[in-house]
Amino acid sequence: MTATFRIARNPDPVSTLPYLLWVPVGPTPLVLKARDTWPRTAKVYCHRGEWPDDPEIVEETPIRSCTRRGVAIDLVLDRYRENRSQFVVTTLKGGREGIFWQTAKTTRKTRPGMRLPTRRSAAGVLEIVVDSRERYAWKFERQQVSVRRRALTVGDYAVELDGELVGVVERKKLAELSANVVDGSLLMTLADLATARRAAIVVEDRWADVFRLTYVAPSMVAEMLAAAQVRYPNVPIVFCENRQLAQEWAYRFLGAAAAYAEEEAVDL
Repeated sequence: MTATFRIARNPDPVSTLPYLLWVPVGPTPLVLKARDTWPRTAKVYCHRGEWPDDPEIVEETPIRSCTRRGVAIDLVLDRYRENRSQFVVTTLKGGREGIFWQTAKTTRKTRPGMRLPTRRSAAGVLEIVVDSRERYAWKFERQQVSVRRRALTVGDYAVELDGELVGVVERKKLAELSANVVDGSLLMTLADLATARRAAIVVEDRWADVFRLTYVAPSMVAEMLAAAQVRYPNVPIVFCENRQLAQEWAYRFLGAAAAYAEEEAVDL
């Protein structure tokens, strides 16, 4: 049976949040009161609520995926427009819970001062090799890059010099990183990356979100990440807040790795 995202009218006449959202994540659906039916112009504030016995349905839409990733719930609807959004659970002043419904567009609007640079990397226009097994790969649309896909022996993104990998980046989301920490596979990944001349792991989340993890102990994840960095100091684990910034950091890192490899080749 296809999961459905539902919007109903809030039967409480005095509430400042006129809508109810039915978000089928996990075994128990999340029910939220909301100010609007979609975060079109700004983030939508939400609050936990209860689904009425006889709801007045405003909208029902099939869901392609609804996944909890740490403090965030990623919702993808089965429709052409207004199909991707995210609910972020945070703590407000005074310790109150705050839930914000956002899209990539509304998130950018809350940070009007952030502008990604358009300057070329240290190595000029890069050719970046993307692992053919990488799902939802970065496209480097804002960077001066040509992309080539093939299977990589290590990492997800790489630059080459004379057929040798001279810079490698492994991409992670926080949920995946924390799972790798717990099951021990992170150390094996770091060992593989350490074989490259220059390598890094880039996380598309904030370091602060480590301490909001709910399914594993945040202190354990932080401790094991620290131990992994001490064991493999030549492979940094960098937290870059979101996909856009992680992609930009990887572009600059790979450009610097390519430029340094060229310098080393001249010195020889």
